Amino acid sequence: MNSESGETFQRVNPADPDEVIGEFQKGNVLDVQKAVDAAEKAFEAWSDTPAPKRAEYLFKAAQLLNENKVELSRIMTREMGKTLSDAGADVQEAIDVGFYAAGEGKRLFGYTAPSEKPNKFAMTIRLPIGVAGLIPPWNFPIAIPAKKVFYSLLCGNTAVLKPASDTPLCAIKLVELVEKAGVPKGVINLVTGPGETVGMALIRDKRVRVISFTGHKDTGATILREAGLKRLNLEMGGKNPIIVMDDADLKLAVNGVLWGGFETTGQRCTAASRVIVHQKIKETFEAMLLDQVRRLKLGNGLDPKTDIGPLVNKAAQDKVSRYVEIGKNEGAKLLVGGNVPKDLKGYFFDPTVFTDCTANMRIAQEEIFGPVISIFSAQNLSEAIEIANSVEYGLSSSIYTNSINNAFVAINKLQAGLTYVNSPTIGAESHLPFGGMKHSGNTREDGPEGVKEFTELKTVYVDFSGKLQKAYID
Repeated sequence: MNSESGETFQRVNPADPDEVIGEFQKGNVLDVQKAVDAAEKAFEAWSDTPAPKRAEYLFKAAQLLNENKVELSRIMTREMGKTLSDAGADVQEAIDVGFYAAGEGKRLFGYTAPSEKPNKFAMTIRLPIGVAGLIPPWNFPIAIPAKKVFYSLLCGNTAVLKPASDTPLCAIKLVELVEKAGVPKGVINLVTGPGETVGMALIRDKRVRVISFTGHKDTGATILREAGLKRLNLEMGGKNPIIVMDDADLKLAVNGVLWGGFETTGQRCTAASRVIVHQKIKETFEAMLLDQVRRLKLGNGLDPKTDIGPLVNKAAQDKVSRYVEIGKNEGAKLLVGGNVPKDLKGYFFDPTVFTDCTANMRIAQEEIFGPVISIFSAQNLSEAIEIANSVEYGLSSSIYTNSINNAFVAINKLQAGLTYVNSPTIGAESHLPFGGMKHSGNTREDGPEGVKEFTELKTVYVDFSGKLQKAYID
Protein backbone atom coordinates (compact mmCIF):
# COMPACT_ATOMS: atom_id res chain seq x y z
CA MET A 1 0.00 0.00 0.00
CA ASN A 2 1.33 3.45 -0.88
CA SER A 3 2.17 5.91 1.89
CA GLU A 4 0.00 8.97 2.45
CA SER A 5 3.19 11.01 1.91
CA GLY A 6 3.62 9.71 -1.64
CA GLU A 7 7.34 9.49 -0.91
CA THR A 8 9.72 6.54 -0.86
CA PHE A 9 13.25 5.77 0.30
CA GLN A 10 15.92 3.34 -0.87
CA ARG A 11 17.96 0.79 1.01
CA VAL A 12 21.34 -0.33 -0.38
CA ASN A 13 23.55 -3.33 0.33
CA PRO A 14 26.13 -2.16 2.92
CA ALA A 15 28.71 -4.54 1.41
CA ASP A 16 28.11 -3.04 -2.04
CA PRO A 17 26.39 0.38 -1.93
CA ASP A 18 25.87 0.27 -5.70
CA GLU A 19 23.30 -2.51 -5.20
CA VAL A 20 19.85 -1.18 -4.35
CA ILE A 21 17.95 -3.67 -2.18
CA GLY A 22 14.60 -2.00 -2.69
CA GLU A 23 12.44 1.09 -2.55
CA PHE A 24 10.12 1.47 0.44
CA GLN A 25 7.21 3.63 1.48
CA LYS A 26 8.14 6.69 3.55
CA GLY A 27 5.29 6.67 6.02
CA ASN A 28 3.98 9.67 7.93
CA VAL A 29 1.59 10.53 10.77
CA LEU A 30 -1.50 9.74 8.66
CA ASP A 31 -0.16 6.27 7.90
CA VAL A 32 0.34 5.63 11.61
CA GLN A 33 -3.18 6.80 12.35
CA LYS A 34 -4.59 4.38 9.75
CA ALA A 35 -2.53 1.52 11.16
CA VAL A 36 -3.65 2.24 14.72
CA ASP A 37 -7.26 2.49 13.45
CA ALA A 38 -6.95 -1.00 11.99
CA ALA A 39 -5.31 -2.41 15.13
CA GLU A 40 -7.93 -0.82 17.37
CA LYS A 41 -10.75 -2.21 15.23
CA ALA A 42 -9.28 -5.74 15.35
CA PHE A 43 -8.51 -5.70 19.07
CA GLU A 44 -11.80 -6.89 20.57
CA ALA A 45 -12.18 -9.97 18.38
CA TRP A 46 -8.50 -10.90 18.71
CA SER A 47 -8.38 -10.42 22.48
CA ASP A 48 -11.56 -12.52 22.81
CA THR A 49 -9.89 -15.34 20.87
CA PRO A 50 -8.68 -17.93 23.41
CA ALA A 51 -4.95 -17.76 23.99
CA PRO A 52 -4.34 -21.37 22.88
CA LYS A 53 -6.05 -20.54 19.58
CA ARG A 54 -3.97 -17.38 19.15
CA ALA A 55 -0.93 -19.56 19.78
CA GLU A 56 -1.83 -21.83 16.87
CA TYR A 57 -1.37 -18.93 14.44
CA LEU A 58 2.05 -18.17 15.94
CA PHE A 59 3.09 -21.81 15.77
CA LYS A 60 2.20 -21.78 12.07
CA ALA A 61 4.17 -18.55 11.59
CA ALA A 62 7.22 -20.16 13.21
CA GLN A 63 6.87 -23.13 10.85
CA LEU A 64 6.77 -20.75 7.87
CA LEU A 65 9.90 -18.97 9.14
CA ASN A 66 11.61 -22.34 9.32
CA GLU A 67 10.54 -23.24 5.79
CA ASN A 68 11.87 -19.90 4.48
CA LYS A 69 15.03 -19.74 6.60
CA VAL A 70 17.51 -19.91 3.71
CA GLU A 71 15.81 -17.19 1.67
CA LEU A 72 15.36 -14.94 4.71
CA SER A 73 19.00 -15.35 5.69
CA ARG A 74 20.18 -14.24 2.25
CA ILE A 75 17.84 -11.25 2.28
CA MET A 76 19.18 -10.25 5.70
CA THR A 77 22.81 -10.53 4.64
CA ARG A 78 22.18 -8.32 1.62
CA GLU A 79 20.11 -5.78 3.54
CA MET A 80 21.96 -5.56 6.87
CA GLY A 81 25.41 -6.97 6.07
CA LYS A 82 25.95 -9.70 8.64
CA THR A 83 27.48 -12.98 7.48
CA LEU A 84 25.19 -15.66 6.15
CA SER A 85 25.78 -17.91 9.17
CA ASP A 86 25.03 -15.01 11.51
CA ALA A 87 21.87 -14.20 9.54
CA GLY A 88 20.81 -17.83 9.76
CA ALA A 89 21.21 -17.68 13.53
CA ASP A 90 19.06 -14.53 13.57
CA VAL A 91 16.25 -16.31 11.74
CA GLN A 92 16.66 -19.38 13.93
CA GLU A 93 16.19 -17.24 17.02
CA ALA A 94 12.92 -15.96 15.57
CA ILE A 95 11.84 -19.56 14.91
CA ASP A 96 12.69 -20.60 18.46
CA VAL A 97 10.89 -17.58 19.92
CA GLY A 98 7.82 -18.39 17.83
CA PHE A 99 7.62 -21.97 19.02
CA TYR A 100 8.27 -20.99 22.64
CA ALA A 101 5.71 -18.16 22.60
CA ALA A 102 3.15 -20.52 21.08
CA GLY A 103 3.69 -22.82 24.05
CA GLU A 104 2.91 -19.92 26.40
CA GLY A 105 -0.59 -19.89 24.92
CA LYS A 106 -1.34 -22.90 27.11
CA ARG A 107 -0.05 -21.06 30.18
CA LEU A 108 -0.27 -17.26 30.56
CA PHE A 109 -0.20 -18.10 34.25
CA GLY A 110 -1.63 -16.04 37.04
CA TYR A 111 -1.62 -17.44 40.56
CA THR A 112 -3.95 -18.16 43.47
CA ALA A 113 -3.45 -17.04 47.06
CA PRO A 114 -5.33 -17.65 50.30
CA SER A 115 -7.68 -14.88 51.38
CA GLU A 116 -7.64 -13.41 54.88
CA LYS A 117 -11.41 -13.98 55.04
CA PRO A 118 -13.37 -17.26 55.09
CA ASN A 119 -15.27 -18.34 52.00
CA LYS A 120 -13.40 -15.90 49.82
CA PHE A 121 -11.25 -16.82 46.81
CA ALA A 122 -8.29 -14.75 45.52
CA MET A 123 -6.35 -15.05 42.25
CA THR A 124 -4.59 -13.10 39.51
CA ILE A 125 -5.13 -13.31 35.77
CA ARG A 126 -3.29 -11.85 32.77
CA LEU A 127 -5.17 -9.67 30.28
CA PRO A 128 -4.05 -7.94 27.07
CA ILE A 129 -3.14 -4.26 27.28
CA GLY A 130 -4.47 -3.03 23.92
CA VAL A 131 -2.73 -1.74 20.81
CA ALA A 132 1.04 -2.31 20.96
CA GLY A 133 3.61 -0.12 19.23
CA LEU A 134 6.65 -2.22 18.29
CA ILE A 135 9.90 -0.43 17.45
CA PRO A 136 12.79 -2.86 16.85
CA PRO A 137 16.40 -2.10 15.80
CA TRP A 138 18.20 -2.99 12.57
CA ASN A 139 20.91 -5.27 13.95
CA PHE A 140 18.62 -8.29 14.49
CA PRO A 141 16.12 -7.47 11.75
CA ILE A 142 14.02 -10.62 12.04
CA ALA A 143 14.72 -12.02 15.53
CA ILE A 144 13.85 -8.89 17.53
CA PRO A 145 10.79 -7.85 15.47
CA ALA A 146 9.61 -11.47 15.68
CA LYS A 147 9.84 -11.63 19.45
CA LYS A 148 7.92 -8.37 19.80
CA VAL A 149 5.27 -9.50 17.32
CA PHE A 150 4.92 -13.02 18.74
CA TYR A 151 4.65 -12.05 22.41
CA SER A 152 2.36 -9.06 21.83
CA LEU A 153 -0.04 -11.07 19.66
CA LEU A 154 0.04 -14.14 21.88
CA CYS A 155 -1.08 -12.01 24.82
CA GLY A 156 -4.12 -10.78 22.88
CA ASN A 157 -2.85 -7.37 21.83
CA THR A 158 -2.96 -6.07 18.29
CA ALA A 159 0.16 -4.39 16.98
CA VAL A 160 1.72 -1.75 14.75
CA LEU A 161 5.30 -2.58 13.78
CA LYS A 162 7.65 0.29 12.85
CA PRO A 163 10.86 -1.37 11.58
CA ALA A 164 14.25 0.28 11.40
CA SER A 165 14.74 2.15 8.12
CA ASP A 166 17.99 0.26 7.50
CA THR A 167 16.16 -3.10 7.40
CA PRO A 168 12.56 -2.64 6.19
CA LEU A 169 12.61 -5.62 3.80
CA CYS A 170 13.26 -8.14 6.58
CA ALA A 171 10.30 -6.75 8.55
CA ILE A 172 8.05 -6.87 5.50
CA LYS A 173 8.93 -10.52 4.91
CA LEU A 174 8.25 -11.33 8.57
CA VAL A 175 4.81 -9.68 8.52
CA GLU A 176 3.94 -11.41 5.25
CA LEU A 177 4.61 -14.79 6.89
CA VAL A 178 2.58 -13.90 9.98
CA GLU A 179 -0.31 -12.93 7.73
CA LYS A 180 0.16 -16.11 5.69
CA ALA A 181 -0.21 -18.05 8.94
CA GLY A 182 -3.80 -16.82 9.05
CA VAL A 183 -3.68 -14.01 11.60
CA PRO A 184 -6.85 -11.93 11.01
CA LYS A 185 -6.73 -8.62 9.18
CA GLY A 186 -5.74 -5.68 11.35
CA VAL A 187 -4.07 -7.74 14.07
CA ILE A 188 -0.59 -7.00 12.75
CA ASN A 189 0.15 -3.77 10.87
CA LEU A 190 3.38 -2.31 9.47
CA VAL A 191 4.44 1.26 8.71
CA THR A 192 7.90 1.97 7.27
CA GLY A 193 9.51 5.37 7.53
CA PRO A 194 11.59 7.70 9.72
CA GLY A 195 11.67 7.34 13.47
CA GLU A 196 11.20 11.06 14.03
CA THR A 197 7.82 10.99 12.24
CA VAL A 198 6.46 7.42 12.15
CA GLY A 199 8.04 6.34 15.42
CA MET A 200 7.06 9.46 17.34
CA ALA A 201 3.50 9.38 16.00
CA LEU A 202 3.19 5.83 17.30
CA ILE A 203 4.66 6.79 20.68
CA ARG A 204 2.40 9.81 21.11
CA ASP A 205 -0.86 8.17 19.98
CA LYS A 206 -3.01 7.78 23.11
CA ARG A 207 -4.69 4.70 21.67
CA VAL A 208 -1.35 2.85 21.70
CA ARG A 209 -1.23 1.46 25.23
CA VAL A 210 2.18 -0.26 25.22
CA ILE A 211 5.47 0.58 23.48
CA SER A 212 8.20 -2.04 23.07
CA PHE A 213 11.43 -0.39 21.96
CA THR A 214 14.97 -1.67 21.39
CA GLY A 215 17.64 0.87 20.47
CA HIS A 216 19.83 3.72 21.66
CA LYS A 217 19.43 5.04 25.21
CA ASP A 218 18.94 8.63 23.99
CA THR A 219 15.95 7.51 21.94
CA GLY A 220 14.66 5.61 24.94
CA ALA A 221 14.92 8.76 27.05
CA THR A 222 12.93 10.66 24.41
CA ILE A 223 10.25 7.96 24.48
CA LEU A 224 10.00 8.31 28.26
CA ARG A 225 9.36 12.03 27.87
CA GLU A 226 6.90 11.78 24.98
CA ALA A 227 4.83 8.65 25.58
CA GLY A 228 2.64 9.75 28.44
CA LEU A 229 1.06 7.25 30.82
CA LYS A 230 1.40 3.99 28.95
CA ARG A 231 3.44 0.82 29.42
CA LEU A 232 7.02 1.32 28.20
CA ASN A 233 9.33 -1.64 27.68
CA LEU A 234 12.77 -0.25 26.79
CA GLU A 235 15.94 -2.19 25.95
CA MET A 236 18.72 0.31 25.35
CA GLY A 237 22.14 -1.14 24.75
CA GLY A 238 25.28 -1.97 26.67
CA LYS A 239 29.00 -1.55 27.19
CA ASN A 240 29.68 -5.14 28.08
CA PRO A 241 32.77 -6.49 29.89
CA ILE A 242 34.61 -9.79 29.69
CA ILE A 243 36.84 -10.42 32.72
CA VAL A 244 39.77 -12.78 32.09
CA MET A 245 41.33 -14.04 35.31
CA ASP A 246 44.86 -15.42 35.71
CA ASP A 247 43.51 -18.95 36.16
CA ALA A 248 41.44 -18.85 32.94
CA ASP A 249 41.78 -21.13 29.93
CA LEU A 250 43.36 -18.45 27.72
CA LYS A 251 42.66 -20.16 24.42
CA LEU A 252 38.99 -20.40 25.37
CA ALA A 253 38.97 -16.78 26.55
CA VAL A 254 40.58 -15.52 23.33
CA ASN A 255 37.98 -17.35 21.24
CA GLY A 256 35.24 -15.88 23.43
CA VAL A 257 36.56 -12.35 23.01
CA LEU A 258 36.83 -12.80 19.23
CA TRP A 259 33.26 -14.06 19.03
CA GLY A 260 31.82 -11.60 21.53
CA GLY A 261 33.66 -8.58 20.18
CA PHE A 262 33.55 -9.04 16.43
CA GLU A 263 30.52 -11.20 15.57
CA THR A 264 27.94 -9.06 13.74
CA THR A 265 30.85 -6.58 13.28
CA GLY A 266 30.41 -5.59 16.92
CA GLN A 267 26.90 -4.32 16.17
CA ARG A 268 25.18 -6.05 19.08
CA CYS A 269 23.85 -4.50 22.27
CA THR A 270 25.57 -7.43 24.02
CA ALA A 271 28.89 -7.12 22.15
CA ALA A 272 32.02 -7.57 24.28
CA SER A 273 33.52 -4.11 23.84
CA ARG A 274 35.60 -4.16 27.06
CA VAL A 275 38.07 -6.88 28.08
CA ILE A 276 39.43 -6.69 31.62
CA VAL A 277 42.50 -8.90 31.95
CA HIS A 278 44.41 -9.89 35.07
CA GLN A 279 47.78 -8.14 34.95
CA LYS A 280 49.71 -11.42 35.34
CA ILE A 281 48.50 -12.77 31.99
CA LYS A 282 47.78 -9.56 30.07
CA GLU A 283 50.85 -9.68 27.81
CA THR A 284 50.33 -13.35 26.91
CA PHE A 285 46.60 -12.82 26.35
CA GLU A 286 47.17 -9.85 24.03
CA ALA A 287 49.69 -11.75 21.92
CA MET A 288 47.26 -14.66 21.51
CA LEU A 289 44.35 -12.33 20.71
CA LEU A 290 46.26 -10.30 18.12
CA ASP A 291 47.38 -13.45 16.35
CA GLN A 292 43.72 -14.40 15.86
CA VAL A 293 42.43 -10.90 15.03
CA ARG A 294 44.95 -10.57 12.19
CA ARG A 295 43.52 -13.76 10.63
CA LEU A 296 39.96 -12.41 10.41
CA LYS A 297 38.71 -11.91 6.86
CA LEU A 298 36.49 -8.97 5.92
CA GLY A 299 34.09 -9.22 3.01
CA ASN A 300 30.58 -9.71 1.71
CA GLY A 301 28.59 -11.80 4.14
CA LEU A 302 27.38 -14.04 1.31
CA ASP A 303 30.96 -15.31 0.90
CA PRO A 304 31.37 -18.32 3.23
CA LYS A 305 35.01 -17.34 3.81
CA THR A 306 34.00 -14.01 5.34
CA ASP A 307 34.41 -13.61 9.11
CA ILE A 308 33.33 -9.98 9.40
CA GLY A 309 30.83 -8.17 7.21
CA PRO A 310 30.32 -4.43 6.77
CA LEU A 311 28.86 -1.92 9.17
CA VAL A 312 25.23 -1.15 8.48
CA ASN A 313 25.72 2.22 6.75
CA LYS A 314 28.14 5.08 6.09
CA ALA A 315 27.13 6.92 9.27
CA ALA A 316 28.09 3.86 11.32
CA GLN A 317 31.45 3.64 9.56
CA ASP A 318 32.12 7.33 10.22
CA LYS A 319 31.12 6.93 13.88
CA VAL A 320 33.60 4.08 14.42
CA SER A 321 36.34 6.14 12.73
CA ARG A 322 35.63 9.05 15.09
CA TYR A 323 35.86 6.82 18.15
CA VAL A 324 39.18 5.39 17.01
CA GLU A 325 40.57 8.92 16.85
CA ILE A 326 39.06 9.68 20.25
CA GLY A 327 40.77 6.59 21.68
CA LYS A 328 44.13 7.62 20.27
CA ASN A 329 43.77 11.15 21.61
CA GLU A 330 42.81 9.82 25.05
CA GLY A 331 46.08 7.89 25.25
CA ALA A 332 44.87 4.36 24.55
CA LYS A 333 47.41 2.24 22.69
CA LEU A 334 46.21 0.95 19.30
CA LEU A 335 47.38 -2.64 18.84
CA VAL A 336 45.70 -3.48 15.54
CA GLY A 337 43.17 -2.09 13.08
CA GLY A 338 41.74 1.39 13.33
CA ASN A 339 41.24 1.88 9.59
CA VAL A 340 38.69 1.77 6.80
CA PRO A 341 40.09 -0.87 4.39
CA LYS A 342 40.96 0.65 1.03
CA ASP A 343 40.38 -2.50 -1.02
CA LEU A 344 36.67 -2.87 -0.15
CA LYS A 345 34.01 -0.46 -1.40
CA GLY A 346 31.34 -1.19 1.22
CA TYR A 347 31.02 0.20 4.74
CA PHE A 348 33.79 -1.93 6.23
CA PHE A 349 36.09 -1.27 9.17
CA ASP A 350 39.13 -3.26 10.25
CA PRO A 351 38.75 -5.18 13.53
CA THR A 352 40.35 -2.92 16.10
CA VAL A 353 41.97 -3.53 19.49
CA PHE A 354 43.08 -0.87 21.97
CA THR A 355 45.02 -1.60 25.16
CA ASP A 356 46.17 0.28 28.25
CA CYS A 357 42.70 1.75 28.53
CA THR A 358 41.34 3.39 31.66
CA ALA A 359 37.77 3.44 32.92
CA ASN A 360 37.27 7.18 32.41
CA MET A 361 38.04 7.14 28.67
CA ARG A 362 35.15 7.76 26.30
CA ILE A 363 35.96 4.56 24.41
CA ALA A 364 35.53 2.80 27.76
CA GLN A 365 32.21 4.47 28.58
CA GLU A 366 30.29 5.04 25.34
CA GLU A 367 28.67 2.48 23.05
CA ILE A 368 30.67 2.47 19.79
CA PHE A 369 28.63 -0.28 18.10
CA GLY A 370 31.42 -1.45 15.84
CA PRO A 371 34.38 -3.87 15.72
CA VAL A 372 36.36 -2.15 18.50
CA ILE A 373 37.64 -3.84 21.67
CA SER A 374 39.30 -2.02 24.58
CA ILE A 375 41.61 -3.93 26.94
CA PHE A 376 42.08 -3.01 30.61
CA SER A 377 44.43 -4.35 33.26
CA ALA A 378 43.28 -5.40 36.74
CA GLN A 379 45.32 -6.48 39.78
CA ASN A 380 42.59 -8.77 41.13
CA LEU A 381 38.94 -9.75 40.77
CA SER A 382 37.73 -6.89 42.96
CA GLU A 383 39.37 -4.29 40.71
CA ALA A 384 38.12 -6.08 37.59
CA ILE A 385 34.54 -5.94 38.85
CA GLU A 386 34.96 -2.28 39.78
CA ILE A 387 36.05 -1.51 36.21
CA ALA A 388 33.23 -3.63 34.79
CA ASN A 389 30.63 -1.75 36.85
CA SER A 390 32.03 1.72 36.10
CA VAL A 391 29.72 2.42 33.14
CA GLU A 392 26.11 3.61 32.98
CA TYR A 393 25.04 0.41 31.20
CA GLY A 394 24.36 -3.01 32.68
CA LEU A 395 23.21 -5.44 30.01
CA SER A 396 25.61 -8.38 29.65
CA SER A 397 28.83 -9.50 31.31
CA SER A 398 31.25 -12.42 31.35
CA ILE A 399 34.08 -13.93 33.35
CA TYR A 400 36.64 -16.52 32.29
CA THR A 401 37.98 -18.41 35.29
CA ASN A 402 38.47 -21.96 36.59
CA SER A 403 37.66 -20.86 40.15
CA ILE A 404 34.11 -21.47 41.32
CA ASN A 405 34.66 -18.79 43.95
CA ASN A 406 35.63 -16.21 41.31
CA ALA A 407 32.63 -17.22 39.22
CA PHE A 408 30.08 -16.77 41.98
CA VAL A 409 31.58 -13.53 43.23
CA ALA A 410 31.24 -12.18 39.69
CA ILE A 411 27.69 -13.52 39.35
CA ASN A 412 26.67 -11.68 42.53
CA LYS A 413 28.63 -8.45 42.03
CA LEU A 414 28.51 -7.68 38.29
CA GLN A 415 25.81 -5.09 37.61
CA ALA A 416 24.26 -6.68 34.53
CA GLY A 417 21.09 -8.46 33.56
CA LEU A 418 23.11 -11.35 32.12
CA THR A 419 26.34 -12.95 33.32
CA TYR A 420 28.15 -15.73 31.47
CA VAL A 421 30.87 -17.92 32.98
CA ASN A 422 33.52 -19.16 30.52
CA SER A 423 31.40 -17.93 27.62
CA PRO A 424 31.26 -14.53 25.86
CA THR A 425 28.68 -11.80 26.45
CA ILE A 426 26.59 -12.84 23.43
CA GLY A 427 24.48 -15.96 23.04
CA ALA A 428 21.25 -15.43 25.00
CA GLU A 429 18.68 -18.20 24.54
CA SER A 430 15.06 -17.56 23.67
CA HIS A 431 13.48 -19.40 26.62
CA LEU A 432 15.28 -17.32 29.27
CA PRO A 433 14.76 -13.66 30.23
CA PHE A 434 16.79 -11.01 28.39
CA GLY A 435 17.34 -7.46 29.59
CA GLY A 436 19.59 -5.16 31.55
CA MET A 437 20.09 -2.93 34.57
CA LYS A 438 20.81 0.79 34.87
CA HIS A 439 20.65 2.62 31.52
CA SER A 440 20.43 -0.64 29.59
CA GLY A 441 16.69 -0.73 30.09
CA ASN A 442 13.68 -1.42 32.26
CA THR A 443 12.37 -4.68 30.89
CA ARG A 444 12.95 -8.42 30.52
CA GLU A 445 12.12 -9.97 27.17
CA ASP A 446 11.83 -13.67 26.30
CA GLY A 447 10.95 -16.72 28.32
CA PRO A 448 8.27 -16.58 31.02
CA GLU A 449 9.00 -12.86 31.43
CA GLY A 450 8.08 -12.18 27.81
CA VAL A 451 4.35 -12.29 28.48
CA LYS A 452 4.69 -9.77 31.31
CA GLU A 453 5.73 -7.09 28.79
CA PHE A 454 2.40 -7.31 27.02
CA THR A 455 -0.15 -8.14 29.73
CA GLU A 456 -1.93 -6.39 32.56
CA LEU A 457 -2.02 -8.34 35.80
CA LYS A 458 -5.51 -8.24 37.34
CA THR A 459 -6.29 -9.33 40.90
CA VAL A 460 -9.68 -11.03 41.33
CA TYR A 461 -11.61 -11.67 44.58
CA VAL A 462 -14.66 -13.94 44.71
CA ASP A 463 -16.59 -13.74 47.99
CA PHE A 464 -19.05 -16.62 48.34
CA SER A 465 -19.74 -16.14 52.06
CA GLY A 466 -23.10 -14.48 51.46
CA LYS A 467 -22.29 -11.61 53.82
CA LEU A 468 -20.31 -8.36 53.84
CA GLN A 469 -16.72 -9.01 54.88
CA LYS A 470 -14.68 -5.88 55.53
CA ALA A 471 -10.97 -6.17 54.82
CA TYR A 472 -8.67 -5.53 57.82
CA ILE A 473 -11.66 -5.06 60.16
CA ASP A 474 -12.32 -7.81 62.69
